[in-house]
Amino acid sequence: MIIWNHGIDLAVKIYAITKKLPLEERFGLTSQLTRAAVSIPSNIAEGCSRRSEKDFARFLEHSLGSAYEVETDLTIAERIGYLQKEVVDAYLGDLQSEQRQIHSLINKLR
Repeated sequence: MIIWNHGIDLAVKIYAITKKLPLEERFGLTSQLTRAAVSIPSNIAEGCSRRSEKDFARFLEHSLGSAYEVETDLTIAERIGYLQKEVVDAYLGDLQSEQRQIHSLINKLR
C-alpha cells in the first residue's frame, strides 16, 4: 500500500530529525516522536491483516491518531526551540499528506 510506504518513509525521517534533539529528551520528546511515527505504518499493516473493512478502518483511525501526535510533538519541539521552523514545516507537509491519504481510505472503507 502506498500509505504504508509513506508511513515507513515518515518514520525514517522522524528518526533522523530526533537526532537533532537534545540528549536529555531521549526519554521524553524523542521517545514520544519515534514511537508515534512507528505506530503510523504499524497500525496500517496490522489493519490490513484484519478480515473486515470495519476492523481495518479502526486501525487506520489509530494510525491517523499517531500521525496527529507526531504533528503535535514536532510543533512542540519547534516552539521550545529544539527544531527550526523551516525543518518542521518540511516534515509537516509530508505528514499532512499522509493524514489526508489515511482519511481518504477510512472514508472509502465506510
